[in-house]
Amino acid sequence: MQIAIISGKGGTGKSSITAAFASIEKNVVLADCDVDASNLYLLFTPTHEKEQAYIGAETAIIDNNLCISCMKCLENCRFDAISYINQKIIISDVACDGCGLCARICPTQAIMTQQHDKSRLYSGSFRYGKMVYGVLAPGEENSGKLVNEVRSKANIIATENDLAITLIDGPPGIGCPVISAIANVDGVVLVTEPTLSGFHDLKRIKEIADNFRLPAWVIINKFTINEKISSEIEAWCKKEKVNFAGKIPFDLVMVEAMTQLKTIIEYQPNGTITKKLKEIYNYIKLNINKQTN
Repeated sequence: MQIAIISGKGGTGKSSITAAFASIEKNVVLADCDVDASNLYLLFTPTHEKEQAYIGAETAIIDNNLCISCMKCLENCRFDAISYINQKIIISDVACDGCGLCARICPTQAIMTQQHDKSRLYSGSFRYGKMVYGVLAPGEENSGKLVNEVRSKANIIATENDLAITLIDGPPGIGCPVISAIANVDGVVLVTEPTLSGFHDLKRIKEIADNFRLPAWVIINKFTINEKISSEIEAWCKKEKVNFAGKIPFDLVMVEAMTQLKTIIEYQPNGTITKKLKEIYNYIKLNINKQTN
């Protein structure tokens, strides 16, 4: 069973909830697919049993000994990655898109492209099973492709270790990385917050799940910060026949748990939020099982 936890925007508490679900299940593959800002490894400090470079793009490099400063590359670069400083052509590896145009038009063949290999994919063990996560290097694109790599590795690990549950911490938003994170999963958890932007983005991310015909469940996190909007979200779920899994109050204990490198389940095993999260997770898992069996 694969469950993806996603949100239409950042800051909803999606990763904290994913971590809590892993603590509840206790024997999982945890795939952190938020490759632009992965953070679950900070909480769980997994072992690095395997590390591999991820080749996502190419970058132009220049041999200034061959360069005649004709400026053709600078004039034709669409990404403003090329500058002329101290009588020398400089190519920014962060701004460069790797299109290769500069290399093709250089009259002295002073420019060539090389593969970006700074991004990484890690896999190993953590206290509740196995973990896979990707780290996209600054300036690199194709994060959706790296998400696919993380998920593929998670599938292999799940099979090799006979682990029935894979939890996927998806990236925020509605773009390509999100689509890569939720494709072919058994269920999607949509985490939102009671703000106008949170409600708006919930509607957008629900449309994405619907396009893939995926069963989805909504969780309102920090619902007590604006109970009026929380009620509006619940009413919308009822009207649109969206599965409503539950709501979690705002409590600084969630922050305290993170500062201690613990999930809320570990930090406060008998607390109100822990009980609510267990109730929500078991409800979602039970309903996914009903739909897949």
